[in-house]
Amino acid sequence: MIKNFLTISLRNLTKRKGYTALNILGLTIGIACCLLIFQYVSYERSYDTFQKNASRIVRIRLDQYKQGKLLWQSATSYPAFGPLMKKDYPEVENYCRLIDDELLLSNDAKNIKFSEKKGYYADPSSVDMLGVQLLSGNHAAVLNAPGKMIISESMAKKYFGTDDVIGKTLIARNQNPVQTLQITGVFKDYPKNSHLIIDYLVSYETFRQIFIRGGQKDDPANTRIGWYDFYTYIQLKPGTDLGTFQAKMPVFANKYINSLQNRKVNNITDQLYIIPLSDIYLNSNYNQEAEVNGSGSAVNFMFLIGFIIMAIAWINYINLSTARSVERAKEVGVRKVLGAAKATLVKQFMLENALLNIISIIIAGIAVAVLTPWFNTLMGKDVATGFSMSAKYWLIFSGIFIAGTLLSGLYPAFVLSDYKPVAVLKGAFKNTSGGLVLRKALIIAQFGISVVLIAGTIIVYQQVNFMRNQKLGVNINQTLVLDGAQTVADSIYWNTLRPFKNEVLKNSGVKGMTISTSVMGKEIYWTNGYKSLEHPDLGASTVYRLGVDYDFIPQFQLKLLAGRNFSKNFKTDEHAAILNDRALAQMGFKDAKDAIGKKIASGDTLTIIGVVQSFHHLGLQKPIDPQLITLRLNASHAYSLKLQTTNLQGTIANIRALWSRYFPNDPFNYYFLDDDFNTQYQSDQRFGQMFTLFAFLAILIACFGLVGLSAYNILQRTKEVGIRKVLGASTQNVVFILSKDFLLLVIISFVIAAPVSWLVMHHWLQDFAYRIDISWWVFGIAGLIAFLIALSTISFQAIKAAFANPVKSLRSE
Repeated sequence: MIKNFLTISLRNLTKRKGYTALNILGLTIGIACCLLIFQYVSYERSYDTFQKNASRIVRIRLDQYKQGKLLWQSATSYPAFGPLMKKDYPEVENYCRLIDDELLLSNDAKNIKFSEKKGYYADPSSVDMLGVQLLSGNHAAVLNAPGKMIISESMAKKYFGTDDVIGKTLIARNQNPVQTLQITGVFKDYPKNSHLIIDYLVSYETFRQIFIRGGQKDDPANTRIGWYDFYTYIQLKPGTDLGTFQAKMPVFANKYINSLQNRKVNNITDQLYIIPLSDIYLNSNYNQEAEVNGSGSAVNFMFLIGFIIMAIAWINYINLSTARSVERAKEVGVRKVLGAAKATLVKQFMLENALLNIISIIIAGIAVAVLTPWFNTLMGKDVATGFSMSAKYWLIFSGIFIAGTLLSGLYPAFVLSDYKPVAVLKGAFKNTSGGLVLRKALIIAQFGISVVLIAGTIIVYQQVNFMRNQKLGVNINQTLVLDGAQTVADSIYWNTLRPFKNEVLKNSGVKGMTISTSVMGKEIYWTNGYKSLEHPDLGASTVYRLGVDYDFIPQFQLKLLAGRNFSKNFKTDEHAAILNDRALAQMGFKDAKDAIGKKIASGDTLTIIGVVQSFHHLGLQKPIDPQLITLRLNASHAYSLKLQTTNLQGTIANIRALWSRYFPNDPFNYYFLDDDFNTQYQSDQRFGQMFTLFAFLAILIACFGLVGLSAYNILQRTKEVGIRKVLGASTQNVVFILSKDFLLLVIISFVIAAPVSWLVMHHWLQDFAYRIDISWWVFGIAGLIAFLIALSTISFQAIKAAFANPVKSLRSE
């Protein structure tokens, strides 16, 4: 029986090679796309799941409000939170804190030095809580005292050529004083699918010693409320409900923060939220994130597209199978007369469907194996080149594939097996109205989805293009940024920096140079709470502080709305400030001119000498923050050089030579500011590329189905076309008659899809602080493109039929 079913199935598949090829091609593309998308989704959702207690670890988020208005939301919080929560809540099993620790490390014995930016001061509990896998060293002791550090396997080999480095030391040359750090452990390179990049950890006690040496008695690293640069992770005991624990956060905030007198005076309140560890990468995009996180909405979009592409492929199969029902009706009639039961026929047609899907999945598997390295590169993911997907997504895919195979086969199988043999053999059989309605509904669904995808592609492109080309309010072109010198003692830093700058400016390829504590594209961590002395009732406002020299504002072409720049002619400018216009309203000033000459105070008192037009310090995904610019001639974070466009390599070589002369103990690290700034848009660009690719493939699959349906429709109407031609119908009339029904369905799909497209893309755009307005013409273009695609697909078959010899078609009929 099975052998007979297989023989008949293969015969039917090879009988109509064109339809079989269209089905296999559509299903193969659909399955391959689904597998690639699921691999991407699986990887994106795997972040931070490697920790053994990931489901019980949360990170604290801190939101601050002034007079009920949200000022900022931060991924970091206060260092006191961990110890206080451990003390107050029995459900807190453990906590750990991280704070950025950028070090200039050297192995003097080998004359090796590097600027390291991916490390933290960390509590001892960080090793277990964050899933750091020690290859050597004692878990309990590696970070339990000052001067201890653990490093990754790769970092050990970079500095020492081996991972057998326990007891060896590295010198932190940018510490004051220079500090020797003993290596007490080596860990396996930290997984890349984490919201953290960790190359090394230095004991939290080392951090505390900085304040102890400075004579501070209040232990700020453990007790400070108001200093929010610390990532705080809480490990909850098994069985703790996250919702219940979150409900305790308002009480905690009121007890330790909002009840403080300075908070009441300034009308400032804090709110705390917990976010599960495994949700951070996709659902946390706040201030001071450790790294650039992914987008949960983008991943959800792609996951949905994976389902949609598979659905379109199976819709094609259903349409083509039911359309061919007339052709196979006589076969069914004869087999029923010969005694075939309906169940037997259903099994036969289901086997044909299964065979088609099996062939498709085999070809798709080969395609995916070949395409995976290219696809990973397209997505910018540094993952294994081979195809890899978690068991959960294999299960989901298997469920989709089995369900889709069954559902796409059942309807055609029952339609075909239900034919009445007497009616069929007498020639009285014709397609049912129900079958026609279903096919029309499926075509509408296919092209409705196509319109949504086309409109989505246009809007994604517009948004990314808008962000890349929007005026930033600052000129970052042709700017080379050098990482500032870190090893020169404060007492001689200015006397070294000044001659270096003078020598650099003598180079004909350099148009200007400025010093600052931060540059565009890098998040500002230096914040203060300043209040206007003229409007003390408004309290303090958090401002993001930027320290610069005299050349920063003119070199970056910031626009002064009122007042002046810092000047060497005014000694008092050491206690002056320039605000951006975003900070004015918060401090109670009516406009830029009203602020000039007024004083603001925090730990110090500053006089406002200028107001600049707000500029985008970060990408357009983020809002512009209230900013305070002060004079800081000894800034050492970044040196920004405005260069000529000619002989760039020669200019850089000359600067490198000067660097080696003035800062021999510092590595020469540089980047071009515009390139670095635009890396903030890479994930959005890649999402746009992926969205466009899969939208195109989904539309292509839909076209396969339309080609098959239109060809079969025309085949069924061969006699009608011949008669019309004989009676004088023009080619244009014949093409119109054969195409109009399909094109009407495309128009209906547009009417349904346009509002759906707007809702979907409006939701996606909410992730951006600065975004485009969706224009009506986008949907018009999407509908027109879908219409033209359908028209060109159908017209080819229709024109071929219209030009055919009517005598031949009538004779064959």
